[in-house]
Amino acid sequence: MAAAREGARPEADQLAARHARPRLRPGRLTEIPDSKVGQLLTILDRSGLPQQLEAMLRGRPGPPGVRPRTVLAGLMLAVYYTGRATVSDAWQILHFRLQPAARAWLGIPELPPSTARACIAASRRLYRGLDRITTALDPARCDRRRRLGQAEADIHSAVWEEAAGRTAANRLQRLANDLVLVPVRLAQQRGYMRHWAGDVGVDATSIPVLAKSDSDYSRTASVEITAGWHFSGGSDKGIFGYSASLLVAAHSRTGEGAAKGRRAPSYPQLCLGLSLDTPTVRTGENAVTMLKHLAELRLPTGTCAADRAYTGCSPENFQIPVRRLGYRLALDYKAADRGIQGSWQGAVLIDGSLACPHIPNALAQATHGIDGKTFRRRLDDLKPVVAERLPYFLKLKQNADARGTVRLQCPAAGPSPSVNCPRRERLRPARPTASSPLQPVIKLADLRSRASHASARPTIQLPDREWADPPGKEALPAVCGASAISVPADAAGDLKNAKFRQDSHYLSPTWERIYKPIRSHNEGLNDRLKGADMDIGNPMHRRVPGQVAQTILIAIMVTIGNLDILETWLYERTGNRLCDTDFASIAAAPGCDLSSVPAPIDMGRHPPANL
Repeated sequence: MAAAREGARPEADQLAARHARPRLRPGRLTEIPDSKVGQLLTILDRSGLPQQLEAMLRGRPGPPGVRPRTVLAGLMLAVYYTGRATVSDAWQILHFRLQPAARAWLGIPELPPSTARACIAASRRLYRGLDRITTALDPARCDRRRRLGQAEADIHSAVWEEAAGRTAANRLQRLANDLVLVPVRLAQQRGYMRHWAGDVGVDATSIPVLAKSDSDYSRTASVEITAGWHFSGGSDKGIFGYSASLLVAAHSRTGEGAAKGRRAPSYPQLCLGLSLDTPTVRTGENAVTMLKHLAELRLPTGTCAADRAYTGCSPENFQIPVRRLGYRLALDYKAADRGIQGSWQGAVLIDGSLACPHIPNALAQATHGIDGKTFRRRLDDLKPVVAERLPYFLKLKQNADARGTVRLQCPAAGPSPSVNCPRRERLRPARPTASSPLQPVIKLADLRSRASHASARPTIQLPDREWADPPGKEALPAVCGASAISVPADAAGDLKNAKFRQDSHYLSPTWERIYKPIRSHNEGLNDRLKGADMDIGNPMHRRVPGQVAQTILIAIMVTIGNLDILETWLYERTGNRLCDTDFASIAAAPGCDLSSVPAPIDMGRHPPANL
C-alpha cells in the first residue's frame, strides 16, 4: 500500500489541485519556440504599449507585481496559440510552455510551479497584473464582482462622459490602435501595401459580454456599466455588450484595370483601426479618430464607404472631417432620406448628388419613401429610372482641394454636355471653331458619335414664362449663371448637403462598383475575426469584465488577427513566412523609448536578432 502511494502528492495538494482554476492539462503542454515569442514581443514593444503602461504605473503604491509587458505578452501568446484572450491560457503558456530563453525575456521563473498552491499563486499574480493595468486606465473604477445599484452605477458611468473621462477613453483608444496598427506598419515597411489605393470601409460589429443587462426588478445595473444594446441592420433583436468599430483596407472595381477585366490589386486586407464603445454612441467620432490615427502612417487616401448608421451621424462628427482628411464618400440612405434631400446654389440634391434644378420630379423622387424590403426587391426595376437621371447631375470640374472643396458645373456646360439646355445656350452660346466643325452627318455605326449628338441628349424643359420674359443672369441661380460652383466640405453650414452629399451617383453602376466591394470587405473582416480559429464575438474567449479590459483584449485579438491575415497572404503568394528580418523592420512608435525594454539574458541560446 505504501508502495502504491509512493510519489503521491500530499492530501492537501491533491485537494487544491482538484479545485484549482485554471485547471492544468499536462497532455497539451507543448513547448513554444523562442522565435515566435520573440516576434510577438517585437510587435508588442514596437507598439509602445508596455512602455506607456510602465510609466503610468510607476510610483503607484503596492508591490510592482507582474510587469505589464509580461501580462500582455502572455495574452498575445494565448490568442495566437489558442484563439482565446483569457488569463488562464496566458498563465499556462507563460509558466509551462516557454523555453528557458523566453522565460528570461519575460521574467518568468526558470522552473514551473511544482505544487497546486504554487500554481494558484502564480495565476493570481497574473490576474493582479492585469487588474493593475485596467485600474490605471479606467476613468471610473468600480467593483465588478457584483451588480451595483442603478443609482450608484449611473454615477460611475457618467464619469465616462465628463471631460476627464473622455480624455481617459481617448487615451485607451489610442493605445489599442497603436497595437492594432503594428502589423499594418510592418506590411507598409516591407512594401506589401504598395498596391492598395487607399479605399477603406468602416463598420460596427457587436461584441457580446457575459454579464446580463440592467434589472428593472431588482433595480440593479449590469456589471458592464457602460455596455448597451447593439442592433444589427434590419434586426429588431438586440445584443447586450459593446460595439466595435473596425476599419478595413479595401478596394473598388473602378479604374482602367477593372474595365479591362484585370484581377483586383493584391495586398493584405488588414484591419486599419479599432474602437470599442457603447452601442450607438459616438459612432461617427470613433470612425474619424481611427482615420486620424491611420493618417499618421502617410498611407494613400481613397474612398470611405459606410452604411446607414454613419450616414445618420451629424455631419460635423463624420462626413465633414472625413472629407477634410482627403477621403471621398460612398454612402447608403434610409427610406425617408432618399429622393430630394436639399439644394445648393440652385442645384437640387438628389440621393447625394447635385442635379439641374429642372430635372423631372418623377426622376428626382424615384427612390423616395420606399421601405428597405420593397426597395431591395424593386432594385432591378429602379435601375432604368436611375440611369435616366444620370445626365441631369452636375459634372465634376475640379477635384477636392486640401480642405475638401470641390467645383461642379452645369450638365449642359463644357465640350461634352449631357443635356440640352435652352437657358445655357442663351446665356453662353456655343462658338463653333475650325477645330470643331458641325457634324451634319451622324455615323450610326459609331456608338460614341450617336451618343454625342444633341438629339441623343435629354432637353431641359424651362417654365413657360421664361420663354416670354427671359430673366437676366443675375436673377438666375448660381448653378445656371456661373461657369462653376464651389461646394465646401461643410457646405457652409448647410447640414443637409454636408450630411447626404457623396462623390458617386447613388445606385449607378459606378456607385455599385465602389460601394458593394468595399462593404463586402467589411463583412469579410468580420467573418475572419469571428471565425472558428478566433472569435472576438464569443464572450467566453475574453471573460474579464469592464470596457477597459474588453478594449485591451479585443485589441490583442485583432492584432493577432492582422498578423494571421498578413502571414496567410504572404504564404499564399510567395510560399514564404514572416521572418525575424520582417519584424525587425518595424519602426518604434513615435515617442517610444525601447531602452526601457529589458535586455535578454544569454541562456546558452541566442534570441532572435530583433531582440
